Amino acid sequence: MKLEVLPKARYHKQLAEVDFYETFFAGCSIWANELEKIVESAQQLASDFGLGAMDALHVAAAISVGADELITTEKPSKPMHRITEIRVISISQ
Repeated sequence: MKLEVLPKARYHKQLAEVDFYETFFAGCSIWANELEKIVESAQQLASDFGLGAMDALHVAAAISVGADELITTEKPSKPMHRITEIRVISISQ
């Protein structure tokens, strides 16, 4: 997750956004670390639900740590919202 959001914010010198992400990640106490298991699960989810690689990895990581829900900026019409193993909530309309 850090890799997806922090580098671009840093590159564009969006300091408020960088600060937000760093504060958010500093407060995280659970991390998805079983990479092999996550990638295997992501491949299956991508095949089952038509997900792109990054979306599948995000969903698989959330499931791997027992998250109740996944909050995303993906619009409700996107394939990520087909997932049945975890509740997916969009903050985009």
